[in-house]
Amino acid sequence: MTLHRRISSACTSLLSVLGLAACTAQTQPEPSLPPEPAPADCGASQLGGYVGHTASDEVLAAIRGWRGDKPLRVLKPGSAMTMDYRPERLNIFLDNDGVITKFECN
Repeated sequence: MTLHRRISSACTSLLSVLGLAACTAQTQPEPSLPPEPAPADCGASQLGGYVGHTASDEVLAAIRGWRGDKPLRVLKPGSAMTMDYRPERLNIFLDNDGVITKFECN
């Protein structure tokens, strides 16, 4: 192998290694996370303190006030309800005595 060929081969190898090193050494910075997304649910998980309380007019008014103009429905045992899925809608489930048993979004 001639000297010229050896130098050319060595240069090619060196450039290949440097090229690969450049690909791995220059990592891009981690993207910054966007702001927290707006809650896509109805807030049911935040109302656990009301479970076990009677769904009086005052309690329901407080929950409605907290929710603003978002949809809400109160469901007694045997109540008919539509099955359309609306993640922003709060369902308040009551037992036969009008006590809040659970909250669900849909």
